[in-house]
Amino acid sequence: MKTILQIEDNLANKILVERVLSHHNYRLLHAEDGETGVTLAIEESPDLILVDMGLPDVDGQTVVTLLKQIPDLDGVPLVAITAWPADKALEMAQRYGCDGCITKPIDVKSFPEQIKAYLESQK
Repeated sequence: MKTILQIEDNLANKILVERVLSHHNYRLLHAEDGETGVTLAIEESPDLILVDMGLPDVDGQTVVTLLKQIPDLDGVPLVAITAWPADKALEMAQRYGCDGCITKPIDVKSFPEQIKAYLESQK
């Protein structure tokens, strides 16, 4: 079973992701802030990390930078989740070193396939 870590401070977004992915046989972990997210990533070694770019304690760019410095997470896809417009979101995600981005609100029909594609791209 693949493990997905969602670093997201918005409860509604967290619940939506959980509901959409609950039928797809994933183990879901959640952190409400960047510091907890980095700690959970180190402890759990997830197969995919979804990072909200607008976290309350540490911005998403810093979280991604910290995660990329952890050798055990090398090859784990880091995907930005953001409410930015799609064109800006992709540009910023690439600049920050993410492997991709998904815009909010998530499309509940295509989201599981997006997640599957990112998991399959795991290095």
